[in-house]
Amino acid sequence: MTLAQSDATPEPAWVHGHPHEPNPTPPPGDGAFLLISPEGVQERIAVERLQTLPYREVAECYIVSTGHGKSGPFVFGGVALHDLLSACLAKSAPWRHIDVISADGFGARLQPEEVLAAPPRRPILLAYVRDGALMSRQAGLVRLIVPSETNDALKQVKWIERIVVAPL
Repeated sequence: MTLAQSDATPEPAWVHGHPHEPNPTPPPGDGAFLLISPEGVQERIAVERLQTLPYREVAECYIVSTGHGKSGPFVFGGVALHDLLSACLAKSAPWRHIDVISADGFGARLQPEEVLAAPPRRPILLAYVRDGALMSRQAGLVRLIVPSETNDALKQVKWIERIVVAPL
């Protein structure tokens, strides 16, 4: 079974699957990731491509991660995930969930209602800017920011390697 065919239950082993080290060594890469459509079409998305899409900022974001403590508040900037999906996927392509998977083996699963119903002023972001500066490799270069998540930041995936949009 491929990731694009995976079912919503149970969660795959990679969900929250990395060790909780406070300062892990970043995996290599330039911030580009694969976007895999519900039809299985793969597109490499570089930071430069994200920069051509509408820029959004979300203030008062915290990273509260198990074993890492709390940091912030930050102002993250980047592309709303739903804007990337609108720009890159066929308009009629229905999807079940989105898997955002890091190069270090960590991942998060987002449901349609999380992505599509996020408040316009606090959308789920693919952030490449933190506090006005491009993010470093240590910070993630491109990082999933879910502003509504305030507990353990288990969906704040950094070092994104691929985003898989699972078909219905």
